[in-house]
Order: sequence, then C-alpha cells, then structure tokens
Amino acid sequence: MATTRASTSGRVSQAFTILVFFFFFFLTLTASVEAAGRGVNNDKKGGGLGASFIFGDSLVDAGNNNYLSTLSRANMQPNGIDFKASGGNPTGRFTNGRTIGDIVGEELGSANYAIPFLAPNATGKALLAGVNYASGGGGIMNGTGRIFVNRLGMDVQVDFFNTTRKQLDDLLGKEKAKEYISKKSIFSITIGANDFLNNYLFPLLSVGTRFTQTPDDFIGDMLEHLRDQLTRLYQLDARKFVIGNVGPIGCIPYQKTINQLKEDECVDLANKLANQYNVKLKSLLDELNKKLPGSMFVHANVYDLVMELITNYKEYGFKSATKACCGNGGQYAGIIPCGPTSSLCEERDKYVFWDPYHPSEAANVIIAKQLLYGDIKVISPVNLSKLRDL
Repeated sequence: MATTRASTSGRVSQAFTILVFFFFFFLTLTASVEAAGRGVNNDKKGGGLGASFIFGDSLVDAGNNNYLSTLSRANMQPNGIDFKASGGNPTGRFTNGRTIGDIVGEELGSANYAIPFLAPNATGKALLAGVNYASGGGGIMNGTGRIFVNRLGMDVQVDFFNTTRKQLDDLLGKEKAKEYISKKSIFSITIGANDFLNNYLFPLLSVGTRFTQTPDDFIGDMLEHLRDQLTRLYQLDARKFVIGNVGPIGCIPYQKTINQLKEDECVDLANKLANQYNVKLKSLLDELNKKLPGSMFVHANVYDLVMELITNYKEYGFKSATKACCGNGGQYAGIIPCGPTSSLCEERDKYVFWDPYHPSEAANVIIAKQLLYGDIKVISPVNLSKLRDL
C-alpha cells in the first residue's frame, strides 16, 4: 500500500504554479482543433441499454470543452492517439483512447458513444444513444475550476439535460420519452475531484475558502449541492444512477511532482479529503435510495479501484503507476498537461496514468470492467450490467 506524507506548500512557489498555467494557456491557444468525437459510432451491435447520459469532469469529457473558450482542453495531439473511432485523432477526451464512460456504453450494448451536448450534431435521433454533458475543469460547486476560465459545472450540466429532456419529448412523445429515460437509460456522474484539486486545495484561489470553511463545512456544501443536482435529475425522470466517488487524488503524477514525493508516497491531505467526502457520499446515496421512490443510486468505489492499480500495478501488467505517459516537468512528468510538445512514452498500455491527472485507456478498461461486473466491494448495491436490466 502506498505510504503518505503531508503536503508542504512551500516546496513549490506560487510563482511557479502561475507559470505552469500560463504555459498551458499558450499551449491551448496555439493547438489546432481537430476531431471532436461527435457521436462516434463504435460499430457494436446489441441491445439492452437505451441511452447513457454522462455528467462529470475531464475523466469522462468526450469533447464538450472543444466548444468553450477554456484553458482545459484535450483536442490536440497526442491525446486520442489510440482512439480507434477517430483514427487516432484527438477528440477532446483527456486520455489516449476511450474514457470509462465510452467503455461502459460499449459493454452495455450502446450503438454509439454518448454525443457531447455542445457538438453541432447533438440533435434528433443522435440523442437516443445518450448525451455527454461532462466538462474538463467542472465540479459540483459553481466556483470550481475558475483557473480554466470556462467550464461546465454540474448545475449547468443538469440545466443542459433539461434541454435534452424537452428534445426527447418532441422526438418520442411525452409518454415514450418518460419511459425511455426512466427505464432504459443510465445516468452516470463522475465529479468531485476538481472541487478539491482546483478549488479547496488550489494555491491562490483557495485562500479565502480555506480561511472561512473547515474541510467538514466545504464537504458538507459539496454534498448539499450534489443532493440538489441529483434530485433535479430525478424530477426530470432519471431513475437509474451510478455515482463515482473521488479517487486517490493525492497519488496522481501532478500531486506527486509538485510535492516532490517518492514513488511510494502520496499527498496525505488530498487523500484524506477524498476519503472524508467519500464516506459521506455513500450515506447520501443510501438516503436517496430510501427517499426517492423507484430510484436506484449505485455507488462506484473508484477510490479503491484506482488505489489497487497504483499499489499493485505490476500484477495488472503495468510498468509505472507514478509517471505520466504524456507530459512534462519534474520526476513524474506531472507539471505540464499532455500536448504536442510533451514527452511521450513508448508503451502507452503499460502506464496507469496517461497524463498528470488522468488514467490511460488501459487503466480505464480495468476500472470499467470492475464497475460492470464487479462485486459489492467496488460497486453497490448492484453492478452496472445488473443495473441496465432492472
């Protein structure tokens, strides 16, 4: 098991942090916009899942940020280099291939990847396979991700689903649309990490928040906002939910690099906050299952799944669980996000992390399979293959 050590903010100056983000700003402005992954067909036949509605952050963003003036973008090479549906061109996904949402949709029988809401062709029958509202830099709290200028927070993502909901009424008729959404669709929410990394823990931006709110208070606010967001989706006829908890954010290459940690160390405070939130998230989902008739809120234990990969990476065929395959800066290539000037590893399927923040497709496949077919230690009360058939 990875050991932990408390983060020391003095190790990295605020000036260096600002320099990093100005570099990212320059990188994203000069990068060419390529394939956006708009409703890419995965050529998988089969039935079962009606639609996959995906909410969250860069872990599952399929290209929404391509259409925003934002510093959080992945529509540049070599991102997407292993994404077969685009021929290896970048789509806006923050990984080398498929996200967990893509893989789950394939396995559950969806004919197409959920189309980014902001894509021009997110209309008509394209909506029936599902819609992706996720946005790199987004969080539960509206103030999360301000460093990126623009991003879609969870409140905005739910607003956008309301728009889709009306479009489905027009497309199918109100009764059929309601049945399609409530009985044949799964609502996936992967969010919360940015509320810590790019809000509460972020240098400069977090000073006021951390002075006025204890960790308990901040996490309490997060969960109240999430409660309202999930309830709004329920009121719009969503019934089958899967909500991922926050992963071990203290172990990502970015955190290990800026805190100058050894390979077997993680940032203690970040992981403690994640665990504190995760315990209360589980209680919230149990409460909503009892409170909202006909609902099924499934809890995905992403923290333990990712920590298992990091701790026992060699058993899963990986060579590294500390260094980013694509990135620059420091011992773990964990400072500068993946882009055209980044160093790139040769064996992309041998790295747990694609870039300073996000898992590789190889890691995503392992995580997704556990969510689909795993036991109650990793996903409860049912796994996703069973949730589809409820």
